[in-house]
Amino acid sequence: MKTGALFSLSSCPRFYYLLSSEITRRLDKSTIYESEEWKCESSGFLSRSEITHDEHPLSLGKSSIWNQFFQDSEIMEQIDRDVKRTHPDMHFFSGDSSFAKSNQEALKNILIVFAKLNPGIRYVQGMNEILAPLYYVFKSDPDEEFSVSAEADTFFCFVELLSGFRDNFCQQLDNSVVGIRSTITRLSQLLKEHDEELWRHLEVTTKVNPQFYAFRWITLLLTQEFNFADSLHIWDTLLSDPDGPQETLLRVCCAMLILIRRRLLAGDFTSNLKLLQNYPPTNISHLLYVANKLRTLG
Repeated sequence: MKTGALFSLSSCPRFYYLLSSEITRRLDKSTIYESEEWKCESSGFLSRSEITHDEHPLSLGKSSIWNQFFQDSEIMEQIDRDVKRTHPDMHFFSGDSSFAKSNQEALKNILIVFAKLNPGIRYVQGMNEILAPLYYVFKSDPDEEFSVSAEADTFFCFVELLSGFRDNFCQQLDNSVVGIRSTITRLSQLLKEHDEELWRHLEVTTKVNPQFYAFRWITLLLTQEFNFADSLHIWDTLLSDPDGPQETLLRVCCAMLILIRRRLLAGDFTSNLKLLQNYPPTNISHLLYVANKLRTLG
C-alpha cells in the first residue's frame, strides 16, 4: 500500500520534478558543507556552523575569546610602551644594545605573565617602575649562576612584593579601608601625630591635599622621587624592616615632609605643591634615620 501510494505520487510529473529538485538541492548543500568542513579541517579552522557567539570577532562578551584577545593586545602594547620608558638615563634599561633589549624583554615577559595570572588587577601603569629595581639587583649579581636566573627570581619576588601593595593598584578598592585613599589618610594622620603644625599648614591653611603628591610616593614606592641608587638604599630598609614595607614606607614619607618643614611652612599652595611633586635632593641615610625615630616616638 505504501509502495503503491509512493508510486502514484511519483508518477505525477509535477511532483517528480519538485522532488528531484529538492534532492538535488540537498545533495549540493551537503557537498558544499562537506567541502567547507574538509577545508576547515585541513587548514585548522572551525567550520562556520561550529563558531559560537563568544567566538565571533565582534562579540563583547566577557567570555569571548576575541574580546580577551583584544584586551590582551592592548595590555601588551601598554607594557611595551612603559618598559621602553623605564629609566631612559640608564644603559641597563635603555638603548639599542642587545643587553638593554634583552633586559627590556625580560621586564615585558614578567609583566605580561603577571597580568595574565592576576585578572583582577592585570597590568597598571607604574608597575614597571617597581619591577625595575628588583630585576636590576638580580641581573647584576656577580655570581653568573644566579644572574642567569634573574628573570624567574624577579618574577617571584615581584609577586611577593605586590602582594602587600596590590590594593593600591585596584581602582575598585580606592575608597575601601585597604585602598590607596585609606593609605594616604594614614600618612596624613601620621604627620598630624608627629608634627601637627606642619599638618595644619599643609592641609588646612594652604589646602594641599596629600593625594596630590603622596599618591605617586606610595604607589611607586618612592622610585620616582630619588635617583636609582638612592631608591635601592631606601628599598633595603623597606624590605628588611620587621614592621613590614607598608608601615616603613609611610614613616619614610612622613620623614620626607618633616625634613623640609621650614620650606613648607613658609610656602603657599603653589610653591608647596611644586616642592612636594619635585622632592629636593637629600641625604638618604639621614632621611631613614628620621623615619626610624618616628617609630620610637610613636
